[in-house]
Amino acid sequence: MLLAVDVGNTNILFALCEGERILHRWRIATHAERTADEYGVWLHQLMAMHGVERAQVSRAIIASVVPQTLFNLRGLARRYFAVEPLVAGAPGFAWGLPIRLPNPGEVGADRLVNAVAAHAEHAGPLVIIDFGTATTFDVVAADGGYEGGVIAPGINLSMDALYRAAARLPRIAVEPPPEGKGAIGKGTVHAMQSGVFWGYVGLVEGLVARIAGELAATPAVIATGGLAPLFARHTAVIDAVDPDLTIKGLIRLEAANRGQAA
Repeated sequence: MLLAVDVGNTNILFALCEGERILHRWRIATHAERTADEYGVWLHQLMAMHGVERAQVSRAIIASVVPQTLFNLRGLARRYFAVEPLVAGAPGFAWGLPIRLPNPGEVGADRLVNAVAAHAEHAGPLVIIDFGTATTFDVVAADGGYEGGVIAPGINLSMDALYRAAARLPRIAVEPPPEGKGAIGKGTVHAMQSGVFWGYVGLVEGLVARIAGELAATPAVIATGGLAPLFARHTAVIDAVDPDLTIKGLIRLEAANRGQAA
């Protein structure tokens, strides 16, 4: 059984996988100071609740955009599962795709993992939109090469900044204005819903159009991240939603790099 760990800026996703099947998914808030023992106790309790023994985990892979977490996550794999984890992007790690950037090391591991998974499942040039702490757009060529992308502030990050900086604006949920109400706000909450939600729909549609223009092709657009289903319902530019895209990529990369951890 494979333990796949996806470390984001806000949450860490732990997934237990058998072959290409994702059996269990558990999330915990990202705290760089969390120790291997804290991870171990928390994860062991969740596994026990689902009848999974620690000895069933024989492999591990980690993708992290928070480098400070790696020491303790490696410790978790070694101490509690007796395995040496693969780390996406570590020296010698094989991505299996060309990275067409002047400095490939600048690209977040999660973005390349997503590119691997999306190219394996979708044909043609692709744009992958990840609605996370940041909203990222990653461009994958028809041959699987990573061409680059766009990084924008995540919608929750933008909303939090607006709430904190403007004394009279309330904190609101991420949702479109109520049905029947247009883009022109008739009150503060309505105006904020319109600006935040439709503003991000415009961001998505505008950037996809610009990327398509630069590619001189119409890419398939794949969305992932917690808010992907919500936005996919309100724009025609998103062709598919895959909440498990990163874990699928980690499964593929672990299989391709198996043996290198040793």
